[in-house]
Amino acid sequence: MTTSAHLPAESAPQTTGGESVTDRLVHANARYAAQFTDPGMDARPVLKVAVVACMDARLDLHAALGLQLGDCHTIRNAGGVVTDDTIRSLTISQRALGTRSVILIHHTGCGLESLTEDFRHELEDEVGQRPAWAVEAFRDVDQDVRQSMQRVRTNPFLPHRDDVRGFVFDVHTGLLREISPLS
Repeated sequence: MTTSAHLPAESAPQTTGGESVTDRLVHANARYAAQFTDPGMDARPVLKVAVVACMDARLDLHAALGLQLGDCHTIRNAGGVVTDDTIRSLTISQRALGTRSVILIHHTGCGLESLTEDFRHELEDEVGQRPAWAVEAFRDVDQDVRQSMQRVRTNPFLPHRDDVRGFVFDVHTGLLREISPLS
């Protein structure tokens, strides 16, 4: 399957030959499924690690970390911040599926660095209802990684809080830079 990743976002096609992007992806899945062989795995990650990262399309986590299918649980959201839903997923990952380590990955050039909590107010003005969730915007990516590490390390629902490490992925070099939990 070809992608439009090399095109600027404003010139990326929204449809291809009358197909929507979703239609194109569903057809790609049919081709994938025709070649698919059940790997015989269960849901427990082989490396017993959960990776929490930003949803940014520039992050190919498996390639960047040398991971294979079945190695880890991957939890992604805007900014890669540790929210209540992230804690929910980590709790299930640890308590029901055996993970013991947590890796947090934020990145350079994150869109949350240019937003503020005013985004919620703008949404409220537009739709007449304020979102229940926080934007979790930040100005200092290193400090936000520290905050996320602290949220994991102090959460009582997580039994494995000793192996929690945080990193910033450089979108220009592909390198991870480890963040010390101390500021």
